[in-house]
Amino acid sequence: MTFFHELTLREPARRRGWDAPLGLRVALSGFTIYLLLIGANLATPLYPYLREQMGLSSTATTVTFATYVISLIVGLLCASHWSEYMGRRAVLVAAVAAGIVGAVIFGTATGLEGLVGGRLFQGIGVALATGASAAAVRDLLSDSPDAATRITLLSSAGGVASGPLLGGWLSTLGDPVLLPFGLHLVSLGLVLVPLLLLNARPAPQRPGEGPRARVLMPLRPTPPGEARRIFYLTSFTGFLSFCMFGFYLSLAPGYFAGVLGSSRIMTGVLAATVLGSSAVAQLVTLRPKHRGAGGLLLVAAGLAVVLLWGRQSAALLLTGSVLLGLGQGVAFRTLFTYMSASVPRSRHATTISLMYVITYMGSAVPIIALGAAIDAWGSAAAVPPFIAGMCVAALLLAAWTRFEPEPPRYVEVSVLESDVDRSMGDEPPHV
Repeated sequence: MTFFHELTLREPARRRGWDAPLGLRVALSGFTIYLLLIGANLATPLYPYLREQMGLSSTATTVTFATYVISLIVGLLCASHWSEYMGRRAVLVAAVAAGIVGAVIFGTATGLEGLVGGRLFQGIGVALATGASAAAVRDLLSDSPDAATRITLLSSAGGVASGPLLGGWLSTLGDPVLLPFGLHLVSLGLVLVPLLLLNARPAPQRPGEGPRARVLMPLRPTPPGEARRIFYLTSFTGFLSFCMFGFYLSLAPGYFAGVLGSSRIMTGVLAATVLGSSAVAQLVTLRPKHRGAGGLLLVAAGLAVVLLWGRQSAALLLTGSVLLGLGQGVAFRTLFTYMSASVPRSRHATTISLMYVITYMGSAVPIIALGAAIDAWGSAAAVPPFIAGMCVAALLLAAWTRFEPEPPRYVEVSVLESDVDRSMGDEPPHV
């Protein structure tokens, strides 16, 4: 069986399976991470309900949320390169399996331990799928890097945005926890079947001499030398992005409860507004030279609106959320595209995963610190400085982006073996 060969890092004598067309392969690669991120964010509008049912504090809520982020970061550090040797399909199958386990544990949890256990497996699933999905889409659309970037970011932003919205809506139709996670479990099972039947493409790299499993050992996290500056700029922009997203997905519903009310649907709408705006920004084509800096300035403007008037008017809260979501989507997509174009295919999955390690840290450390500050001093004293700090960070990143030159596009050239020893003559070869 090909899948068994992929897991054991062996090349099968003959590949078998469903020879799916290119478009379906691209859709399956993007839809896998989309579904996993929906599951990871279904609980966002349920946290107030879970806090009441289980007697959880703000710190316990942020620990539950941060467990997912920490497991995701550890997974990215340890397994970001697995798809380079196992193949993209094998890692995506493992990711879906971890997502299924996480959905079962979280959906049936009766206390904090069950919530933490479910979030742990959800983080592992997303970690496995993050680099593998992005690299699979890039492999399949190697001639259209901008389209590959849009699909990758749209799948990610769309999944994060759809999770709270679906979670809030489904929680009103039946059991607030079992119904959303039960339907998510079924959807993961449906995507697992075509992944297993697929005639997978060969892995980009094969193990060298020595034990095969050695290539799966954690790599030393080093940024690509050929794209170091744009890598850090993209990563820090991602850190700020997920700091904002983490706030909206965990503590913002409680802070803005005065204008949102106790409706789980409105709680889901708040998170979906900022995340959905980010997803919509992936569909817009902008040509201005400094659109990255412009997007970050729009983020700062949106945060200012939320800070000044968010607790006074639901309309202004949603308006500010839309502005910062659109700005984040434009800025991050621009920088992500620049970075992807500067990295060779053989390091793409590893680089993307390392970038997301820094990015997801924004959803962990600052959010845990904010939760502890709220428990100590109250939300009215802790949240405004937090939002103001994100606004200042957006302005500083905009200034950095404004003076960062667009990096050269990385071009991979394949040379026929028969041409290696051929005399060049008087004319160089044409590339």
